[in-house]
Amino acid sequence: MSELWGAYALWYREIKVFLREKSRIVSSLVNPLIWLIAFGSGLGSLISSAIPNYPTYIFPGILMLTVLFTSIFFGLYLIWDKRVDFFKEVLAAPLRRTTLFVGKMLGGCTDSLLQAGILLIFGIFFGVKYTPYAVLVLVLYIIFISVGTTSLGLAIGAQMNSFEGFGLVQSFVIYPLYFFSGAIYPIIGNTSLPPILADLAYINPLTYMVDGMRSAIYSYPANTAFTGFPPLLDLAVGIGFMLAMVGIGVYSFEHLKY
Repeated sequence: MSELWGAYALWYREIKVFLREKSRIVSSLVNPLIWLIAFGSGLGSLISSAIPNYPTYIFPGILMLTVLFTSIFFGLYLIWDKRVDFFKEVLAAPLRRTTLFVGKMLGGCTDSLLQAGILLIFGIFFGVKYTPYAVLVLVLYIIFISVGTTSLGLAIGAQMNSFEGFGLVQSFVIYPLYFFSGAIYPIIGNTSLPPILADLAYINPLTYMVDGMRSAIYSYPANTAFTGFPPLLDLAVGIGFMLAMVGIGVYSFEHLKY
């Protein structure tokens, strides 16, 4: 029972911090809205003949971007906890390292899920038409991405002690995961896509989760204009990615040296 209370206390602390920092909520919502307007309306006006209603097409990718930034950068707050010695007090608690990881991870996931939920509401104003099935699938994949990328962010943060070093994550982790995921362009059937980009997209697990969300919105395979990967493949990759990242996060906390 003490382990459960410990995980709950860490989760509750992260939620309180998140709700106090209104700027985090505003910035996390303004950025994806700018992407939707700039890419969806601006770029979409040029390629509307190939992909009708382009804002709807890239909406799953924008959802993924919101969760990706929020979740991975959650590792920054772990570095901050180290700086103010809060994490030293946490490590001194009679709790297993796995419990500490679970509490922090759930806190980061809750933050990103709240922001994704607000963005889902905004999607209505960009022409996204939801069905109960689509909402269920979207939430499912958002959970996969949130748990997986929060665990990855914590694993990275556990090994770093400076904010400057974490800045490299943006260039070498976030941007490659996003731009090589098919979030803003089709992968299957895109004969003009350079082979190197196609290969990177196929090995990127987020490609399959974006496709899973997009398939829910467009109702594959009925809409053959946006044929994607088999739904079971998307689901298997999503579950596998989440479990693998959780395993990496737990391992990082178990071998964390303060």
